[in-house]
Amino acid sequence: MPVKIMRKTQLTFAVIVGTRGCFSAELARTGRAQLLEQLQKAGHRSLILPASETPTGAIETVADARKCADFFNQHRNEIDGVIVSLPNFGDELGIVNALNWAKLGVPILVQACDDELDKLDTAHRRDSFCGKISVCNNLRQYGIPWTGTATHTVALESPAFRQDLEFFASVCRVTDGLRNARIGAIGARPAAFQTMRVSEKLLQASGITVVPVDLSEIIAAANKVDVTSDRAKSKLAEIKGYGSAAPGIKNLEAKFEKHLRLFLAAEDWMQANAIDAAGFQCWTSIQQNYGCATCLTMSMMSDQLLPCACEVDVAGVTAMYALVLATGNPAAIVDWNNNYAGDRNKCVAQHCGNYPKGFVGKPVQISNLSVLGSVLGEELCFGGIDAKVEPGPMTYLRFSTDDLNGRVRGYVGEGQFTADPFNMLGSIAVCQIPNLQKLLKYICKQGFEHHVSMVRSQCSSAITEAATTYLGWDMYVHE
Repeated sequence: MPVKIMRKTQLTFAVIVGTRGCFSAELARTGRAQLLEQLQKAGHRSLILPASETPTGAIETVADARKCADFFNQHRNEIDGVIVSLPNFGDELGIVNALNWAKLGVPILVQACDDELDKLDTAHRRDSFCGKISVCNNLRQYGIPWTGTATHTVALESPAFRQDLEFFASVCRVTDGLRNARIGAIGARPAAFQTMRVSEKLLQASGITVVPVDLSEIIAAANKVDVTSDRAKSKLAEIKGYGSAAPGIKNLEAKFEKHLRLFLAAEDWMQANAIDAAGFQCWTSIQQNYGCATCLTMSMMSDQLLPCACEVDVAGVTAMYALVLATGNPAAIVDWNNNYAGDRNKCVAQHCGNYPKGFVGKPVQISNLSVLGSVLGEELCFGGIDAKVEPGPMTYLRFSTDDLNGRVRGYVGEGQFTADPFNMLGSIAVCQIPNLQKLLKYICKQGFEHHVSMVRSQCSSAITEAATTYLGWDMYVHE
C-alpha cells in the first residue's frame, strides 16, 4: 500500500456568531448567513448550533453558551478550528463561556465586521470594532489563545476576509498536524554530525512522536522485496520516469532495482507505523552495506508530500512537514552552504541530491553523488538529484530543541530563489534574503543547525502563528 498523505484540504470549522440585545439582531442573522456562505465557497465545512436553538440564531446568554458548548462537544473530534464572528458588538460572556465550556483546544479566529459610514443609525450600526476588544480581553482572562484577522475589522464578503480564511486554514493545518505528528528516524544519525542531536521528550511534550527503526531492518526488508509484483513494476516505472539518468552510469538497471527495493521497504515501514515525515541515515552505512544513495527515495517521497530529511534530522524534517501542511507544496532540507560572490544578501543552499522535483520546479537528473562518490566509490553512490531550483518565492524554516532551557524554538523568514548561475554539482538553490548577514549571525550566535527547510511559497506568518500561539514555541521572525 502507498503511504497515505495526511494533509487535509477541506477543514471543519465550528462557528460562533455573537450578538448583544441592544443591537440589531438582524445584523447577526445576516452575518451568520454570510459567514456560512463564505466557508462553503472556500471549500470548508461548518458546524453551528441550529438557528432555532436561540432567539436570534446567535450566541448571547449563558443558556445560549451552554447549548453551543454541548453542540460542539458532540462534534469535537470533527472540529479543526473555531471561527468567532461579531456582526454587531456581541456579548463577550456568551462567547467566552461557550469556548471555555467546550474546551476544544483548536485554533480560534476572531472576526469583527466593518461599520459603514452611511449606515450608522440604530438599525445598522455594529460597534463590532469595540466588541472585538471586549471579547479578546475575556479570552486572555480565560487563557484561551486566539488568532486575529489581518485588519481589526473586515467585511465578511470581502476578498480580504477570504485571505483571512485561507491564512487561518493554514494555521489550523500546521497546529493540528504538528500536535499529532509521527516522525520516523530511519537509522542512527551520523556520528560526525552532533548538530543533528534532538530532544525527543521536548518534541513529545508538543505532541510530536519520534519513531525509530534500525537501518539494518530497512536494508533487510529491501533485500526481500518481490520485484516481480505489479506494485514493484509500477513503482520501477515511476522511479525511472522521475528524472533522466546522467550519461555514462554503469549497470543502470541493477541500480534502479536497488532504489526500487529501498523505496518499497521504506514505504512499507512508514505505512505500518503511520509516519508523517522521516529523517534518513543517508551516509555512509547505506552506501557501504546496501550499495546506493538514499537521495532518490527521499526526493520522491518528499515530492509526494511525505517529507524526508538527510542525516536523521528529526527537527529539520518536522519543519519540512510544517511547510507542507501550510502550503501543500513539497519542501526540501538544505544546507546553508555557500556565499554568492560579494553579494551579502545572497547565498547558496545545497545538498548532495535530495531536492524533490516539485521543489526544483523543472525536470531533474539522477546521478552519482559527487562528494561521497569520490570517497566511497561512484558504484555505491547512485541516486543523487542534480538540479538547480527555478526562480520564485520561498519560505525558510528551522525548528530546534533547546535542551538547556527546555524549549522548542526556531526561526522563519521569506526570500526568493534566483536565476543566478552557480557551477556546482548536486541540488542547488541560489537564494536572496533581506538582511542575510543579520540572519546568519543570529543562527550562529543562537547555535542553530546548518540545515534549514525551504518551500516554494511564502507562508511565514501562518507558521509563526501556529508555532507561537498554539504550540507555545519560541520563534524568531527574520525580516
